[in-house]
Amino acid sequence: MKKTLLFFCCLASLAVNGQLYKQHAPFAHTYSIVARDSLTGEMGVAVQSHWFSVGTTVSWGEAGVGVVATQSFVNKSFGIRGLALLKNGLNARQVLDSLLATDAAREVRQVAILDNRGGVAVHTGKDCIQYAAHIRGIQFSVQANMMLGDQVPSAMAAAFEKSAGKSLAERLLLALEAAQRAGGDIRGQQSAALLVVPGTSENKPWDERSVDLRVDDHEQPLTELRRLWKVTVAYDHMNRGDLAVEKNDMETAMREYNAAMTLMPGNLEMQYWTGITLANNKQMDKALQILKKVFSADKNWKELTRRLPAVNLLTVSGKDLERILAL
Repeated sequence: MKKTLLFFCCLASLAVNGQLYKQHAPFAHTYSIVARDSLTGEMGVAVQSHWFSVGTTVSWGEAGVGVVATQSFVNKSFGIRGLALLKNGLNARQVLDSLLATDAAREVRQVAILDNRGGVAVHTGKDCIQYAAHIRGIQFSVQANMMLGDQVPSAMAAAFEKSAGKSLAERLLLALEAAQRAGGDIRGQQSAALLVVPGTSENKPWDERSVDLRVDDHEQPLTELRRLWKVTVAYDHMNRGDLAVEKNDMETAMREYNAAMTLMPGNLEMQYWTGITLANNKQMDKALQILKKVFSADKNWKELTRRLPAVNLLTVSGKDLERILAL
């Protein structure tokens, strides 16, 4: 009820000020960050809001092009149009100026754009709900509106700058967590998103999102986003382990697999495929030790094992297969 009253009060205020606002447009008051990693060229955008599925509204990005955060009274077209203008050669400042020039409701918009050279442009309209502000730094920008207090942007900027040397995704997440500690959205929390794209494109848009995580509805969305990021890192280790196996580099493979399982010690699938890999590489004693624990936890993994030889995913001898299935 309070949210509904606030919404219509805002609409009334906009009408008095002569601003144009389409009632069906998204209403995403929030805090966000756009940033570029100067070493890898990766670009990212992260956001949290007390609004459902904020990641489908605020955050936009394309490999080799840039990222956009469009919020407050959202103009979602800024995401698609902004990226298209960047792709056509305009820099972040030119794109933002172009988008705002034809937007009659620009004073209720908050938008940040970062291009693939690290250029940043950001706008906070004078009619955004307080506390509303932004800070533009070197190859990053933080922006917030409808915050509980006025320290959110400075807390975000400080967290991002102090975390230099970490991965871009980790730095973005740290900035969001700092915003929440500083008070965050006056209404609380509901959804969050983390998007990172490569600095250059290989013309494979289906495979050009380094990180793409969304929490659409959760009591503690940043805690859940942090958990999902941990899962992402663990599976990245698993993928690197698989690549090492393909190159017959078992030392690297086991190091990567162990790193993954350290992050997620309760994940049976990681344990299972590590055990199968060991078996395929004639390290049966180690394989049996792992697979015994997996089978004890869930007998379906043993049934899956029976099916692997037929598709050459388990290439052990008949005798060793019997040893595995006897566990």
